[in-house]
Amino acid sequence: MSVRAERPAARILLVDGEGRVLLFRFDPGDRPPFWCTPGGAVDPGESYAEAARRELREETGLELECGPEVAQRHVEFVTIEGVPVTADERYFLVRTDRSEIDTAGHTPLERRVMQSWRWFARDEIAAHPERIFPEDLLALLAATETADA
Repeated sequence: MSVRAERPAARILLVDGEGRVLLFRFDPGDRPPFWCTPGGAVDPGESYAEAARRELREETGLELECGPEVAQRHVEFVTIEGVPVTADERYFLVRTDRSEIDTAGHTPLERRVMQSWRWFARDEIAAHPERIFPEDLLALLAATETADA
């Protein structure tokens, strides 16, 4: 039995003015491609909110406040680097009027496995043939709308 590394992570539900959510397509090579929200591991000494803001800047080029934290999930998976982890993922809702993003801040690994991105409307998420993470993304987005009301 292998021990899973603990992985605190900040994830961003980036929603544009039309209510679409930004997802990146990961093509790791060792498993089928999948789509995922922006975000990543929390660096040592960093809060979840600080990590969310940093990840948003690095992955999208957007300098925006990341808040509020709208969800927390505990999931097990194998990272792109092949490390089995137990992740404590915190989700932050971020709204933007911009639809263009800048991926210049991507790491070499991100450039290799995250070569495309797009804004998804809610109905496109449900009908998309490739896996989308988190698997309950539509429920998370619906909960943010309820919280906004």
